[in-house]
Amino acid sequence: MFAFLRKLWVNVRPYKLRLFVGLACGVLSGVSNAFLVVAVRVVVNLVFGEPGRISFADQVRQMPGFLRDAIERVYPLLPDLQTPSSKAGLLAAVLSIPAAMFVRVLFSYLNVYLTTWAAVRAVADLRTRLFDHLQNLSLSFFNKARTGELISRITSDTQILSQTISQSLNALVKDPITVVALLALLLSQQPKLTLVSMLAMPVCIAPIAIYGRKVRRSVKAMQTHSADLASLMHESFTGNRIIKAYNLEDTVLGQFRATTLEFVRQMMRTIRSYELPSHMMEFLGAVGVALVFLYVVFLGTPMSAGDFIQFIGSIFLMYAPVKTLSRVHNQLEQARAASQRVFELLQTRSEIADPPRPRPLRAAGADIVFEEIDFDYGEKPVLRGINLRVQPGQLVALVGASGSGKTTLTNLLLRFYDPRRGAVRIGGVDIREAALKDLRQQIALVAQETILFNDTIRGNVSLGRPGASTAEIEAACRHANAHSFIAEKPQGYDTVVGEKGMALSGGQRQRLAIARAILKDAPILVLDEATSSLDTESERLVQAALEDLMKGRTTICIAHRLSTIQRADLIAVLDQGRIIETGVHSELIRRGGAYQKLYDLQFQA
Repeated sequence: MFAFLRKLWVNVRPYKLRLFVGLACGVLSGVSNAFLVVAVRVVVNLVFGEPGRISFADQVRQMPGFLRDAIERVYPLLPDLQTPSSKAGLLAAVLSIPAAMFVRVLFSYLNVYLTTWAAVRAVADLRTRLFDHLQNLSLSFFNKARTGELISRITSDTQILSQTISQSLNALVKDPITVVALLALLLSQQPKLTLVSMLAMPVCIAPIAIYGRKVRRSVKAMQTHSADLASLMHESFTGNRIIKAYNLEDTVLGQFRATTLEFVRQMMRTIRSYELPSHMMEFLGAVGVALVFLYVVFLGTPMSAGDFIQFIGSIFLMYAPVKTLSRVHNQLEQARAASQRVFELLQTRSEIADPPRPRPLRAAGADIVFEEIDFDYGEKPVLRGINLRVQPGQLVALVGASGSGKTTLTNLLLRFYDPRRGAVRIGGVDIREAALKDLRQQIALVAQETILFNDTIRGNVSLGRPGASTAEIEAACRHANAHSFIAEKPQGYDTVVGEKGMALSGGQRQRLAIARAILKDAPILVLDEATSSLDTESERLVQAALEDLMKGRTTICIAHRLSTIQRADLIAVLDQGRIIETGVHSELIRRGGAYQKLYDLQFQA
C-alpha cells in the first residue's frame, strides 16, 4: 500500500501547496464540529435552563480548556455577558451557532475545492504522461495491444486515482480530526457515558477487514471488463461496414451483452463491499445511542438538557466520519488495483530508443544501405540476409508476393523496428546511432492506408510541416492534383474531412497524403502500395502526383501493380524474406525469372 501511495505522490507533488492548504482546511473543518455542538449546548442551556440562574460566562467556564481559553479572550470585553438572562449574553450565544456553522462550511468548501484542484491536475498530468509514454512505444507494442484497453487505462483507471486523491486522502486527514475533537470534548465532560457509547465500535472493524480484501479483486475484474467493452465498441464502430455486410449485428450485440453482464456482476460485488460496512456503522451508531439512553435511564447522570443534546449531537457527528473512514480502505484498494494497470504501462519500455549520444544524420544526397539484414516477428522469420544499396536520387521498387517482407524492409528504414542482425545505414551512419526524430524528419511516407485525422484539409496537409503558410499548403495540393476538388468544397481548405477522412473518396484521401509528403519536402520518400486500392481514374491522378513528388528524391516504392514501376532505376524481387532478383524492368523480363512470372500473371489478366 505504501509503495502505491509513493507512486501516487510523484504526480501530486507539483501541487503540494494547494493540497496541504486544502487538507489544513479539512482539519479546521473537523475541529469546528466541536465548536458547533458546544454552541448548541450553550444556547439550549440559556434558552431552556432555569431563568435568571445562569449566564453566558457560566456556560463558558464549563467548556473544555481549549475552547474556554479562546472564548474568554472575548467575553470580558462585554460585561453584560456575565449577567444572568442578559440580552447580550443570549444574543452572543444564539449567534455563535451560525458563526460556528459558517466557519465549518467555509473550511469544508475550501477543503473540497483545493484537494480536488490538486487531484484533477495531478491526474491530468498522469494522463498526459501516460499518453506521451504510449506514443513513444515501439510499433511492436501496438501490434499486440488492444486500442479499447489502452483508452480505458488512460480514462477510467486514472479517474479512480483522482477520486483517491480528492476523497480518500481528504478523509484520512479530515475525518480522524473530527472524531478526535468530538471524542476529546465528550471525554472531558462525560467520560463514563462516552465509553458506554463506544462499546459498539470494535464490532465495526470486522466487516471492514472482511470486505476490504474483496474489493481489489472485484475492481480489477471490473476494469478488465470495462476495457473489453471499450475494445468491442472500437472494433464494432470502425468495422461497421463488415458487421452490416455479414449480418453480424446480433453476434456483436451478444458479445456486448455478455461482457456488460460480467461488468455489472463485478460492480455489484464492489458496491456490496462498499456499502455493507458503512450501513453496519449506521446501525451500530444507533446501538451506541441506545446504550446512552439506557445508561441515563437506569443509572442516572446529572446532565442539563443542553449537555445531553450536545452529547447526542456529538455522537451522531462522530459516526458520520467513522462511516466514511470505513470506506477509505476499500477506496484505496480500488485505486491500488487501477494504479497497477496504469503503472504497468508506464514501466513498459520501448524496444526502439534514442542512443545516448545521437550522431547527426544527413539523408540529402546520401545512399541507403541494407546490410546483412535478418529480422523476425516473434518466432516467425521475416527477412534473411538482405543486402540492398539505394543510390541517391534513385527510384528502387520492391516487388513480391504478400508476406515476402517488402513492408517490413521499409519499416526497418523508418526504424519502427530494429533488425535482429545487420544494419540499415544512411550516408554511412547506422540509423540506430541517430535520433529518431532526426531520422523520421528526413523520410516522407505515403502508405496504402491513408490516415487522415478529424480535422480540416488544411490541418491534415500541414502535418507535413507544422507552421506552413497558406500559400505553401495550396502549392503542395496543386502538385498533388488535389487543389481542384478542394476548391469545390463549400469551406475549401477549411473543410473537415471526418474521422479517418470518411467525407472524402479514396483517391482524394490519397492525394491529400501526397500533398502532405510534398509539403514535408523530405529527401527520402517511401511509397507503400500507394495506388493499389484506387480505381483507374484516381490512380491516374495519384500516379501523376507521385511522379511529381519523386523528382529529386531517393524513393523506395513497394509496388503491387508492376505497370507503375517499369521506369524504376532498380527493381528488387523478394520471396520468403530474401532478395532473389535485382535489375531494371527490361533486364528482369529478359531473364525470365520470378519477376517475369509476376509480370505475366498481371498482364495476362
